[in-house]
Amino acid sequence: MSNQNFEEKIATPYAEALIAHAQSLNILDQYKNELSSVLLVLSESKDLQAFLLNPLTSNSNKKAVLKKLFENQVDNFIMNFLLVLVDRRRISFLKTIIEKYLKITYLLESITIVELYSAVDLNEVQQNNLIDKIKLMTSSNEIKLVSKRDSSLIGGFIIKIGSKIIDASLIGKLNKISLYLNAN
Repeated sequence: MSNQNFEEKIATPYAEALIAHAQSLNILDQYKNELSSVLLVLSESKDLQAFLLNPLTSNSNKKAVLKKLFENQVDNFIMNFLLVLVDRRRISFLKTIIEKYLKITYLLESITIVELYSAVDLNEVQQNNLIDKIKLMTSSNEIKLVSKRDSSLIGGFIIKIGSKIIDASLIGKLNKISLYLNAN
């Protein structure tokens, strides 16, 4: 079993529990926003990730740091959820749990998640034009565009919509030309 499948197997029940609680209180959007901000902090701080993943760091220290960072930023239930993850030694799955939560909520709201990999950041007009084209392709009402920079693409972009990949990058075109030339 791959590591990603293992992580998702562990993360799914936690994400579903968060969703069930949020739905019961009708605060799905609030939790989505708060968990997105936690994910952003986690993604931007390699030191925080290393600290939380370190098995030699005591649980009380991990809890203290999480309280300091998020206590007044997130709902009490989410704060307690983070502390339970520390107690159960599942804090290393936090990123996967939040990503799974967001994926499920987007499915519930019928939002299509699109990953965009580009060599340079697209401006707002370019992003809006791209979202309009993707809406036509997927027949979706709403698109959540997740942009990631990848300088190895040289130019252009790659779009991932579920399992579908659209490669409009310069490196992709060069690879196709190379394959064609090698085949002849």
